[in-house]
Amino acid sequence: MPLDRLKILLVEDDELFRLGLQVRLQRESGIELLVEAEDGETALDLAKQQLFDLVLLDIGLPGLGGLETCRQLKQHYPKLPILVLTSRHETALISRLVAAGAQGYCLKGVAAETLVLAMRSVIAGASWWDATATAEIHTLFQNNPTDALAIAVEPLTKREREILNLIATDKTDREIAEILYITPGTVRVHVHTILHKLGATDRKQAVSIATHNKLLDL
Repeated sequence: MPLDRLKILLVEDDELFRLGLQVRLQRESGIELLVEAEDGETALDLAKQQLFDLVLLDIGLPGLGGLETCRQLKQHYPKLPILVLTSRHETALISRLVAAGAQGYCLKGVAAETLVLAMRSVIAGASWWDATATAEIHTLFQNNPTDALAIAVEPLTKREREILNLIATDKTDREIAEILYITPGTVRVHVHTILHKLGATDRKQAVSIATHNKLLDL
C-alpha cells in the first residue's frame, strides 16, 4: 500500500491531546484525511461511512471503551489496521490488546517521530510493540507456545515472515523489494519493525531469534 494519501481515524476523548496530535499529524504530507471521534460508538459509525487506512485508538474511552471498540472494528473490518494509544504501561494489558486485534500500541508522550513511524509500520502490514510488549510475548511463547498463539497472535505477520526468510538468505533490501514487488522504503519499514518486535539489535540477531522460536520457513 502506498504510504501517502492516507485516511486516518483518530479516536480520543481528551480534547487537548486530540488537538495537539491533530496539529502534529497535519504536518505529515502523506495524510490526506484526519477524522476525529470522541468515543467508540462514534468511531464505529464513522467506519461504516468511510474507508480508513488506520485507526489511532485511545484505550481509555468512555462508554463502549477502547478494547471493545477495537474488537468490534476488527470484527467488522478485519483488515483495518489499529494502533492503540495508551498511557498505561503494564504487561497485563498486552494480551488483551492483541486478543482484541490491535497491531500494536504507542505510549502517550512518545516522540512524534516514533508515533509516525509506528503508524506507517502498521499501515504497511507490520506491527508495533515496545520492549515491554515484546518481552511479554516472548514469555508467553516460552511458557506455553500453544496458549500464546491463542492469546497473542503470531509474533510476525505473513509479510514480516516473508521478509525475514529473505533476510535469512542474505538478501539486501533492494533484492527483497524486487522479489516482493514493493519499494525498498517499505522493506526498510518492515525490517525496522521486525527488529523492534523481536527485540533484536541487527538482522543477524533477528534471524537467530526467529530460528530459536521456529518462525522461519527455511
